[in-house]
Amino acid sequence: MLRRSPAMLLLLAGIMSCKPTGNRPYIAAAEKAAAWIRSTEIRSPYGLSWPAVPKDSASVALNLYSGTPGVVLFFLQAYYSTGKEAYLRDAREGADFLLAKMPGVDGAGLYEGFSGVAFALEETYRASGDEKYRQGFLAGLGRIKAAAVEVGAGVEWGPTTDIISGNAGIGLFLIYASRETKDRIWLKLAARAGARLAELGRPENGGLKWAMDPDFPRLMPNFAHGTAGIAYFLAALYKETKKKEFLDVSLAGAKYLLSVAKTEGDTCLIFHDEPDNRDLYYLGWCHGPVGTARLFYLLSVVTGDDTWLGWVRKSANALLQSGIPEEETPGFWNNAGICCGLAGVGEFFLDLYQALGDRSYLEFSKRVTARLLAKASVENGRMSWVQAEHRTRPDYLFAQTGTMQGAAGIGTFLLRLDAADRAKTRRVVFPDTPFAR
Repeated sequence: MLRRSPAMLLLLAGIMSCKPTGNRPYIAAAEKAAAWIRSTEIRSPYGLSWPAVPKDSASVALNLYSGTPGVVLFFLQAYYSTGKEAYLRDAREGADFLLAKMPGVDGAGLYEGFSGVAFALEETYRASGDEKYRQGFLAGLGRIKAAAVEVGAGVEWGPTTDIISGNAGIGLFLIYASRETKDRIWLKLAARAGARLAELGRPENGGLKWAMDPDFPRLMPNFAHGTAGIAYFLAALYKETKKKEFLDVSLAGAKYLLSVAKTEGDTCLIFHDEPDNRDLYYLGWCHGPVGTARLFYLLSVVTGDDTWLGWVRKSANALLQSGIPEEETPGFWNNAGICCGLAGVGEFFLDLYQALGDRSYLEFSKRVTARLLAKASVENGRMSWVQAEHRTRPDYLFAQTGTMQGAAGIGTFLLRLDAADRAKTRRVVFPDTPFAR
């Protein structure tokens, strides 16, 4: 009997699924984004890297948020979506760079730290079958284990609690690692991180809230840096361990969030931060309903209580009633990315369509995408997005390559949207999403 390697099986599947991109505007745009990212590449003896900001070699980063790991993951998704082996080669050369540079990465975080690097390496192993990437992933896990510090009821990797660089994001990566390796040692370590986070919750309004850092002057309640993200991690822990204490604390976080939510007009919006911006409402993944609704959706899954789906729909209603994508708001500015802008909203509604089957959500995702494509800069068959990353610096405009603020994240969303009504395409699923599980 002829035996084929995992890499050969994936290559054959890619060839069989490869189709021309004519009359497929989303995949065509994604490939133009790939062409633009390729035009920025820096080749070295270590492999390929891509500066976060083209023409600024100093902006080459080793974090998932804006750096080379996110570009690697985009090229992996492009390989799955198109079957073109050149994209897998790009991803592997980027992963080679990560392998070489991983010892110098600071911090254990998911979007900022070596959890994100290790995630990209493991996904490259899954696509290629090359054991060196699995070994890099395992080395990253070893570093996480070694860096864990016993504090209180559990462990932590420093005082930061959040999804971006803190203990909640690291914990989500460990849950992913436990599934990948089929070794519950990583789930146990994640549970110890959850125990530490549980005791850091601050009581308010009958629930619990968390600070990003005890020394940070503001509390940001949404997904990237606050209560929603931490409660999401604890709900994910309950899903994996069935330990009710994690669900109880997650529900306490959700109770606090709903106690401060703006709910007029059958919507759900939660302010950006306290004490300074209780009247400012972001709309994206980082500080808005795109991210926070992930908690509500996961709670609906783990509890079986459809009340939480009602809060998911209220979160979607807040976006539908906001005036975007045609209008900008104080919390939704000139930004095209996954973190704060159009692509993140588009992906959220695509996720809701696929999870709930409501086609109106897909139509809104496409409406947002029409605006996204209209804002693109196209030159010589390459597509990029010049935008303001920061709300408070509207004139600081540049295009980026990475996942959360750049073409890699936007391109990944476009590839997913192309596949919305097609035969199921393999996808890269990030550790912090409840969708496609």
